[in-house]
Amino acid sequence: MPKILAAVLAVFAFAFWSIPAGAAMSDKEKAELAPVVSSAKVTLEQGLLASKKNGKPVSGKFEIENGKPQLSVYIVKDGTKYSEVIVDHTSGEIAKAEPITGGDDLAEAKKQSAGLFRATRELREAVKEAKRDNPGYQAVSVWSEMKGSHSMATVTLVKDNDWKTTVIDLTVYKTLIKEQP
Repeated sequence: MPKILAAVLAVFAFAFWSIPAGAAMSDKEKAELAPVVSSAKVTLEQGLLASKKNGKPVSGKFEIENGKPQLSVYIVKDGTKYSEVIVDHTSGEIAKAEPITGGDDLAEAKKQSAGLFRATRELREAVKEAKRDNPGYQAVSVWSEMKGSHSMATVTLVKDNDWKTTVIDLTVYKTLIKEQP
C-alpha cells in the first residue's frame, strides 16, 4: 500500500512540477489576445531582439494592459538590474523601459533570470524553434526556468483559437534557425 501511495504522489508532484507557472490564462484572456498576436506587425522574436538594447531578455509576452495590447519583455542588466521593456507591437521600437524594483514582478524576473543560468541559447532561438516545429502558429509568450540542471524555455503559441505550449531545452546545442532577411 505505501508503494502505491508513493507512486501516486510522485505522479502528482511531476504533474505540478511540469505545469508552467505562467501558463494559466483564462478563456476570456485567450480570446482577447489571439487576434492581437495574429495582427501584430512585430513578432515576439523581434520584440526580444529590440529589448536587447536595454539588457538580456529573460521573458517576453503579448498582453492586454489597461485595455490596450502591448509587448512586454523583462530584461536583466549587469546581473542585478531588472527592467520591463515595452516594445511597440506595431513599429518594433521601444516605447518605454521601467525598472522593476520590488513585488511579484521582481521575484518573477529574478526567477526567470536564474532560469537562464545554464542556457547556451537565447530565448529568441527557442521561440524560432517552437514556431518552426508548429507551422502557422504565432508566439504569444516565452519565459525561462530551471528544471533539474537544464535551462528551459516555455513558449506559448496560438493559431486562430488553438493554443499550444512547448518546452525547449536551452542547454543543448541545436542547429540555429537561419535568419530571414
